[in-house]
Amino acid sequence: MALPLTGVKVLDLSRLLPGPYATLVLADLGATVDKVEEPGTGDYTRHMPPLKDDTSALFLGLNRNKRSLELDLKTAAGVATLKALVKHYDVLIESFRPGVMARLGCSYEVLAAENPRLIFCSISGYGQTGPDRLKAGHDLNYIARSGALAYGGVDGGAPAFPGVQMADIGGGSLFALVGILAALHERHQTGKGRFVDVSMTDGSMAFLHMHLASRLVMGAEAGPLMRGREALNGGYACYGLYRTQDDRWLAVGSLEPKFFQGVCAAIGRPELLEGAYDTGEGGQRTRRELEQVFASQPLAHWVGLFSPLDLCVEPVREGDEVLDDPQLQARGLFEKQGDVVWLRTPLRFGDVPIRPPPAIGQHTQEILRECGLG
Repeated sequence: MALPLTGVKVLDLSRLLPGPYATLVLADLGATVDKVEEPGTGDYTRHMPPLKDDTSALFLGLNRNKRSLELDLKTAAGVATLKALVKHYDVLIESFRPGVMARLGCSYEVLAAENPRLIFCSISGYGQTGPDRLKAGHDLNYIARSGALAYGGVDGGAPAFPGVQMADIGGGSLFALVGILAALHERHQTGKGRFVDVSMTDGSMAFLHMHLASRLVMGAEAGPLMRGREALNGGYACYGLYRTQDDRWLAVGSLEPKFFQGVCAAIGRPELLEGAYDTGEGGQRTRRELEQVFASQPLAHWVGLFSPLDLCVEPVREGDEVLDDPQLQARGLFEKQGDVVWLRTPLRFGDVPIRPPPAIGQHTQEILRECGLG
């Protein structure tokens, strides 16, 4: 059975994480993804440690099931080749700073003249417009500007440093995918492609959508979002992280009364239900009581207690523990081939064979021949 995106051809000019993860998902959904790389160096992630057989593990994880085309866009011949190539592709993704593609002579307007059906997706830190569109940045900068970074952490403390790339994946890759798939649907109706402008800072704002609702609807009356004081960032005692006796952590997400009532009953403290939804001092007293209770036993004790109960309580997995999680294994997220374990992308529409990432320019001649180019 064909995969959903079988027949869709993607030309990937992006580097590092946001664009390559988006094209990895497209490849896993059946699209043909051809990665355009600078001669000699290629994608920067090829050289980032740790290395496996002289290739970065990060590059291996992001670029399976893709082909590599070596092309120098700083030359007239390279630009001419790209213009000829786009006639044969449905989607082009790039992640240069705004204006770079235009300076190379490969703007959306230029390439759309060659292929009016082309969907051209640009992923950048601050978007193609606005006073800061040309600023350099990374994931941490984008979530700082969007306000998402400030929302995590304890009341009165520093913002919580995220352990994952929220802006790159959540704000960049996933919104690029949404935009591309929407544009493909639109093109099916109109026959025309479009330009898709993805700002990782804009995308990071999506993480605050629910939390900002009261502020935007109610105005100043609602007050600004406060770190560690809102219902879901530390204000509710029934929704938080608790340290155990062996310095591990328990995630208690028992937001609904029926769940937290069950937690209180399980630990023998039914009176704590009263302070579950108090964001003031009463709630903080409840939190301190819960901290003492959970600190009295090691994590294994609490896992044994709560595992049979459906109360929204989970252990915080550390290190390689996630690789042995029976639920994640049952979902088929990890696939071992030889001495490499691949992390599957979340959407599965069938069995996708895994092809190792390409060497720089490995498929240059093959791709050019397919497009009728010498």
